[in-house]
Amino acid sequence: MAKKKDARGTVILECTGCIRNGVNKKVSTGISRYITQKNRHNTPNRLELRKFCPYCYKHMIHGEIKK
Repeated sequence: MAKKKDARGTVILECTGCIRNGVNKKVSTGISRYITQKNRHNTPNRLELRKFCPYCYKHMIHGEIKK
């Protein structure tokens, strides 16, 4: 049987502040990423949430990225 397309899918959120600033490797060890789920029928566009970034030390906008 074929696998059913599910409306709820897993997405990865990445800090937009770390990407914009270039993330200095001597100071920071990486880019903040969160894994969450979204309903693709209700929110077809890209998801953006304010989450805490441990590398920026403040709440930043985390945007959805491609896998």
